[in-house]
Amino acid sequence: MHDEKSRKALRYRWLIFGIMATAYVFVYFHRQCPAVVALDLQRAFHASAGLLGLLASAYFYPYAVLQLPAGLLSDSLGPRRTATVFLMIAVVGSVLFGMAGSWETAVAARAMVGVGVSMVFIPTMKVLSQWFRVREFATMMAILNIMGGIGAYLATKPLALFSGWVGWRASFEMIGAGTLVIAILVWLVVRNKPQDLGWPSLAEIDHQGPGTVSSPAQISLWQGVRRVVTEPRFWPLAFWFFLIGGSLFSFLGLWAGPFLQHVYGMNKSEVGNILSTIALAMIVGSPLMSFASDRIFHSRKIVMILSALGLVGILLVLNLMPDGLSRPALYAIVFWFCVCTSAIVVIGFTTAKELFPLEIAGTSVGTVNLFPFLGGAIMQIVLGQVLDAYPRTASGGYPVQAYSEMLIVLLGAAIVALVCTFLIKETFPLSSDSG
Repeated sequence: MHDEKSRKALRYRWLIFGIMATAYVFVYFHRQCPAVVALDLQRAFHASAGLLGLLASAYFYPYAVLQLPAGLLSDSLGPRRTATVFLMIAVVGSVLFGMAGSWETAVAARAMVGVGVSMVFIPTMKVLSQWFRVREFATMMAILNIMGGIGAYLATKPLALFSGWVGWRASFEMIGAGTLVIAILVWLVVRNKPQDLGWPSLAEIDHQGPGTVSSPAQISLWQGVRRVVTEPRFWPLAFWFFLIGGSLFSFLGLWAGPFLQHVYGMNKSEVGNILSTIALAMIVGSPLMSFASDRIFHSRKIVMILSALGLVGILLVLNLMPDGLSRPALYAIVFWFCVCTSAIVVIGFTTAKELFPLEIAGTSVGTVNLFPFLGGAIMQIVLGQVLDAYPRTASGGYPVQAYSEMLIVLLGAAIVALVCTFLIKETFPLSSDSG
């Protein structure tokens, strides 16, 4: 009987993971979607670049702020209840966004979406910790990032085609309906741990008797946060996350679409084609980064340095030839930009986890997860202000000079991120490098 229950638990966990991973698809969709519909939003709300930056960034502020409470709520209410309640908020926000008659309503709706999807990643981590073994964690993280890549892809070419067919408003209303289905499935199917269904825990499944696994010391959320933020080695990693996250979300998540339309004269479908490379970069790049770190360099730090160097190189090319790149070159630029700012976070989160004892690993990851979204929120607005400093062209777009100024800001951020990587402590197991 025990073996039968164990087999059921090991099968059922994949259904749970599939539902939570699908919820994560919607997280990434909402994160990336402004780039493709940016000009539609600008026309609908008669928005300047600065206002469009505010509209897009409204997702990131609540998302960043709620990362620490996400851990607290997952521990107290449980990941199932937390994810369900907050996904329902995302449903309302997405539908309201599609119905918004003013930019004020649109900003509020976008913020609601940010609040709602902020409670997916950490609850998913909590569920994984109960249903999957420690040695399986890295693999599950890679699969989860691949699902995020699918969400990023859906926010590019498919969104461009669908919004061209039914309009951007109906698109977001239907995305809200899809999110509702996922919220219902989370409530009906997901369980916080195998014991909730009367099945043995993973420790019992692995034939570990009571007392054979030592329980980590219990540390409160705020004690853990205090320990993390008072560790000097934490801050270079946090600033690195701020800069690469800000670059990713502000450029690929918003301004890359208008850049390709205004500077290269592309239509929305063509922009969607190029930005769909983001998904490929996440799907291919995430396991590539892990393989390079674990099997080739045996280092977290070296991979992060090389990635930052790559980002600086990409932005140097963009700065030197902002309007002179071929279509294949633009595909390559977007692909490697995403590898160096999105796929690399697999190594960043691993470093955050390894910097601290196991009992506060979740707190360290949750704390550092504030910074990429804070970077996105701030840099989306900053780059919008940079564009607004230049007069519009006759067609209503921004001139090449405006985007060149924007690319200089991004290059500066990449250089500072590179400096941060040299200050990050090496955490690869058994490494003799002290940082």
